[in-house]
Amino acid sequence: MDDLHGLIGLDFSPEYNLTRYLQNIRKFPILEQEEEYRLAVLYQKTHDKNIAYKLVTSHLRLVVKVVSKYRGYGLPIAEMIAEGNVGLLYAIEKFEPEKGFRFSTYALWWIKASVQKYILNSWSLVKLGTTAAQKKLFFNLRKIKNKLNLSDDREMSQDVLKHIAKSLDVTVQDVTDMNMRLQSHDGSLNTVLNDSSDSGAEWMDFISDNKPNQEETFAHSETMKYRRKLFYEALNVLNSREKDILFKRRLADRAATLDDLSKTYNISKERVRQIELNSIKKISKAVGALQ
Repeated sequence: MDDLHGLIGLDFSPEYNLTRYLQNIRKFPILEQEEEYRLAVLYQKTHDKNIAYKLVTSHLRLVVKVVSKYRGYGLPIAEMIAEGNVGLLYAIEKFEPEKGFRFSTYALWWIKASVQKYILNSWSLVKLGTTAAQKKLFFNLRKIKNKLNLSDDREMSQDVLKHIAKSLDVTVQDVTDMNMRLQSHDGSLNTVLNDSSDSGAEWMDFISDNKPNQEETFAHSETMKYRRKLFYEALNVLNSREKDILFKRRLADRAATLDDLSKTYNISKERVRQIELNSIKKISKAVGALQ
């Protein structure tokens, strides 16, 4: 399989001249059924690359024809053709001519499968669904809308939604969700902006990162260490009762109530509150003196 990749220019990129490619593939003859069968049987026995070349090149136009039906998904035509060509190569390897089918009939399934897989993988990072019904919905919704003369941006009525859902064996909500997905194309963050500066800037370059950088993180960490150091030094201005009340009221995971502390120290709740506030004032003053 890997040995065949170089046969049909599978490495051509979007920069490749697609028009030239379409012109070139017209030069390859379409094989008659008898010749096609003879070559397929011979390739099955020999796996000769020259034979594979004749079979593949005679069906390159079939790939283009299949891909043309998927233009509405907004993906590069050249890349879809390349994926369809991969499917064509798989068909060559798997084809059994003695079963009596034309190679084009057999290859059609492999080409569609390769192109559809590429579309599903490329359409979005968000999973569209993997069930057979959801895939059928994805690839048939636009076709059905075209038959009903419905544009992509036109809102569908409940009757239309129910009709489509029933014909594709999915729920009305599935149709609604998929229609919304097809209306909004995903864009790559690596898309080059079309500006006059010719700077090659991408969308990603204009997305701001609000997270602190390494320097800011380190500075914040050092600041917090310094503040903790000042706080613990300032605690020395408090007596044991003041420290205990402050910790239990402000620093404990579960703050003690004024009532609990009033019973512990046999003082009024108001007195506990005063000690707490006075302790805070003392520490603030001590921290200021240490800075």
